[in-house]
Amino acid sequence: MVEDFKALRVIQEGAVLKVQLSSPETGNAISGLLLDELLSVLDALDEAGVRVLILSGAGADFCLGGDRGEFAPLLAADPGGASLRALGNKARRVCDALATTDAVTIARLHGGVVGAGLGLAVLCDLRAGADNCRFRLPELGLGVPPAWGGILPRLINETGAARIRELILTANNFDAAKAVELSILHKVVPEEELDSAITQWTRPLVRRSPAALRTAKAMMNAYSGANRLADATLLDAELLTAAVAAAEAARAR
Repeated sequence: MVEDFKALRVIQEGAVLKVQLSSPETGNAISGLLLDELLSVLDALDEAGVRVLILSGAGADFCLGGDRGEFAPLLAADPGGASLRALGNKARRVCDALATTDAVTIARLHGGVVGAGLGLAVLCDLRAGADNCRFRLPELGLGVPPAWGGILPRLINETGAARIRELILTANNFDAAKAVELSILHKVVPEEELDSAITQWTRPLVRRSPAALRTAKAMMNAYSGANRLADATLLDAELLTAAVAAAEAARAR
């Protein structure tokens, strides 16, 4: 897989694809450009023969969340909110692709893992974190609902409704040890041992039957969504747009 990416660094090593969020000057904030590039990568996984995808971040943090600096200009240029809704729907497509790809996805986490960055991480099948990880769901403190990419059901399914309710309502920081307790992380190691810990997963995974892996992932995704009678996350882009518009209107008064 060879492309000239601007917000990502992508390296393929046989059946393993390493995808690094590569805007450390912004804390790897999730911009429209980054979403476009992630979608391009995820759409090409099968054709590239990828069995395992490792998602990481450059610099001091994995990802400090969505690029809120894009919100106000989009709304100013299009007061009806269509551009902002399009950005939200793009995030939803990326998150759906990450959750449902046939490749086994691994999040390699360090430093700050915040908001939408935590959402991307929890959509991965396996998650390893350095002991310096700091997690937070800050949306309510920023005046917006947790409506990004349709990630709320995944967070609830992985962690439990009561725990996620507390994290969202308080917007409290929590560390790697707490993340293991919450099942947000599968393992925690010193940062210098993170690559070795992930290799312990990738080595056996690339030897597994592709058909068996594909079927197992499809089964787990189906069972985890079996109790959802309606998918309210389809409204995420509308809810986010309305909240940002209200916040901008209040600031303008």
